[in-house]
Amino acid sequence: MMAQYIEIKAANPDCLLFYRMGDFYELFFDDAAEASRALGITLTKRGKHLGEDIPMAGVPIHAADDYLQKLIALGHRVAVCEQIEDPAEAKKRGAKSVVKRDVVRLVTPGTITEEALLEPGRANYLMTLSRIGASGAEDYALAWADLSTGSFRTAKVERERIEAEIAAIEPSEIVVAEPLFHDVRLAPRLKRFGRAVRPEPQAFFDGSTAEARICRFFGVATLEGLGRFSRAELSAAAALIAYLGKTQLAAKPMLERPVQVAAGSIMEIDPATRGSLELTRTLSGKRQGSLLSTIDRTVTGAGARLLAARIATPLTDTAAIAAHQDAVAFLVDEPHLRRALRKALAGLPDSERALSRLALGRGGPRDLAGVRDCLAAALALAETFGDPLPAEIAAARDALRALPTDLADRLADHLTDAPPPFKRDGGFVRAGAIAALDEARLLGENSRRVIAELEARYAAETGVRNLRIKYNNVIGYFIEMGEAPAKALMASDGGAVFRHRQTMASAMRFSTEELANLESRIAGAQSEALSLELACFDTLAAAVLSQTDALRDGAGALAILDVAAALAEIAVEANWTRPHVDDTLAFAIEGGRHPVVEAALKAGSGDPFVANDCDLSPDNGGNGGGNGAIWLLTGPNMGGKSTFLRQNAIIAVLAQIGSFVPAKSARIGVVDRLFSRVGASDDLAEGRSTFMVEMVEAAAILNQAGERALVILDEIGRGTSTYDGLSLAFATVEHLHESNRCRALFATHFHEMTALAKKLGRIRNATMRVKEYKGEVIFLHEVTAGTADRSYGIQVAKLAGLPKSVVERARHVLTELERGGSEARRTAFIDDLPLFSAAAAKEIARDELPAPEASALVRAVGEIDPDQMSPREALDTLYRLKQIAGAK
Repeated sequence: MMAQYIEIKAANPDCLLFYRMGDFYELFFDDAAEASRALGITLTKRGKHLGEDIPMAGVPIHAADDYLQKLIALGHRVAVCEQIEDPAEAKKRGAKSVVKRDVVRLVTPGTITEEALLEPGRANYLMTLSRIGASGAEDYALAWADLSTGSFRTAKVERERIEAEIAAIEPSEIVVAEPLFHDVRLAPRLKRFGRAVRPEPQAFFDGSTAEARICRFFGVATLEGLGRFSRAELSAAAALIAYLGKTQLAAKPMLERPVQVAAGSIMEIDPATRGSLELTRTLSGKRQGSLLSTIDRTVTGAGARLLAARIATPLTDTAAIAAHQDAVAFLVDEPHLRRALRKALAGLPDSERALSRLALGRGGPRDLAGVRDCLAAALALAETFGDPLPAEIAAARDALRALPTDLADRLADHLTDAPPPFKRDGGFVRAGAIAALDEARLLGENSRRVIAELEARYAAETGVRNLRIKYNNVIGYFIEMGEAPAKALMASDGGAVFRHRQTMASAMRFSTEELANLESRIAGAQSEALSLELACFDTLAAAVLSQTDALRDGAGALAILDVAAALAEIAVEANWTRPHVDDTLAFAIEGGRHPVVEAALKAGSGDPFVANDCDLSPDNGGNGGGNGAIWLLTGPNMGGKSTFLRQNAIIAVLAQIGSFVPAKSARIGVVDRLFSRVGASDDLAEGRSTFMVEMVEAAAILNQAGERALVILDEIGRGTSTYDGLSLAFATVEHLHESNRCRALFATHFHEMTALAKKLGRIRNATMRVKEYKGEVIFLHEVTAGTADRSYGIQVAKLAGLPKSVVERARHVLTELERGGSEARRTAFIDDLPLFSAAAAKEIARDELPAPEASALVRAVGEIDPDQMSPREALDTLYRLKQIAGAK
């Protein structure tokens, strides 16, 4: 046996080998030690090899999925080795013969299909990256498929966009050719995906045989009917099929024919922007707290996956966006239908994944039942929709109506209401569905009653009242009666039916052909019942798979309806409105809100979110030129600048997935590229400081953003010296204005930059309003036209809990620095600062210090422009002057 194990392990050196032994999967040697550490299971030993104990660890088959899940999450690959021969057959070759075993599949992160190993609301993509062409004239392409649902996509990709495209799809496993894996130009782009990237032989990506391999897999003579794919796309798609062949072995996956994702059809979002906006996951990698988790009201796994895919890849086609919006708007206006639809969909099994498992031969009775339940619900739902309907819902209804009713009836007639998970257990075929199965079950479950009924019939037919049917382990079932009636029976016609078997001291034993057959049937009743059920399962599975296309279309229609109803639900619940999305460069948001922050406030303090307007549309207020405006946003820390920036980007994403948006109104010209540079982070693994990361991300924006892009930037230049940072910020805004000519929000603490609004026609100044009351700063979170007079950093520091002495000393230093004067004067002041300022401050006489309050009061009065103030602003200013004067 160990020789067999070593041979199979040698063929799968990069996998942990699950070696089937009875009711356990055993691991040996280094695999056992690794599994023991990873799974926390006991490490034992079995026999010796080369004089050394053989380490062994094992997991029970019934709990194998749980252990597989842990190993896959840790990045391991597992080769599952099953017994492919009945042990009884092995014994025929000799008592010491080894049962034949072989690997039946390789379990890898991108090829799992088991329900227990998958997240219901997350697609599990396997991806391949291909390169065709010589250096300098290279074409790249991606292919990705979800084995658990069958979806299959390809797309051409530029080398600079590889990382961004992979991040958008979030594959669990990325397969690349070995030369590509070791290419120094691509290594940095692939490195961030860690152990998910796997090199495979270049032969998998052979472009010369790619088309033939794809045609062979799908059983077609040519790919012309599937679309016009580039050579790189064909290479990637063929490599994906080859890798599935390697991992699934004899099982053939149920993949859709590949669909090409056209360039420019989706909004391009780079990885930094995805992370900053927390679209599908937070910065810590969690789903909770992301935009997706906040708005997800879907009630099915397929619906949740579709919504996640839409958020990851917003559309740029206004017609497709409008079709999604029409479906949502229809269900917003039809609350009774929406509630009925969500109730019908809630709790439905995941038929997409059930179909895939059945196609791979890994399905069970519950997968058949899942198809049955979805069919029943879908057929009933199809009849709830009348006319007229928006195009998307009408198409979904038609797909549901096209589902096979005869298959639904057949599954309902044959399957129990709540079947067991595994077909090997039996008990999933409904009583009355198969007569032979009912009889086998009757024999197996009620053999005593059947024997008693036969005994009574024989007694009546022979007239022998003391006739008995008995059983022993030697001769099995037999008929016993007294010697006298037995001899009379043998002398009559009954002798031809009742065959003599044994003569006892006072009785005789007989058998009949009927009893012998019954005995055989009772002995094999359980086996026969299971065999009949397994045959029934195979027949039903074949019937289901023969309707794959219709069932897949129906499952997709249910997902579309689920997403439309979910987006309608949150639109009503959170008071969202339908945005107008067109092909202009408009960007006008009235009363916009951040959905995640608003939801957090509602769940926490209950405080309302302060809504704000944003208008980056061309020619707004005479901003000059036909391109979008750029807002320079100043204001204090904690004032809400970052939230304002992010909410407008998120509103654009929501609008282009076809959702309603958190705003009073919105008009958005399609955004083809979205860029966000908000927040500070470093990349220590790559040796990048926070400032370096900031500059790299800013460079990507300035080199790629076009007039249809939306850019949000926060605190460019703050990571270096004041003058360097200010210079970089100035130059960045000028480049956005003159070269990129895009719509942008630029938040900064460099108040000197607000002067750009006087010389650049599309620059507008905006600020976050604050109020000071009794020495405290109150953040109003309101965006208004104008500029901030200061950053209130010291007030924020006070709120954060800095020691009082530090806060007071900082105020004094700030006052001196703000007094201005020559560079020499400021330098002298800095040089005179005591080392221990908190202690030294007590020793400085009050009359030796300048009068910061007086100078601040004079400066504040000088900055007032009464002609430009509203009554409310005048009152606020008066309170502020009174506060400054009272500081003495």
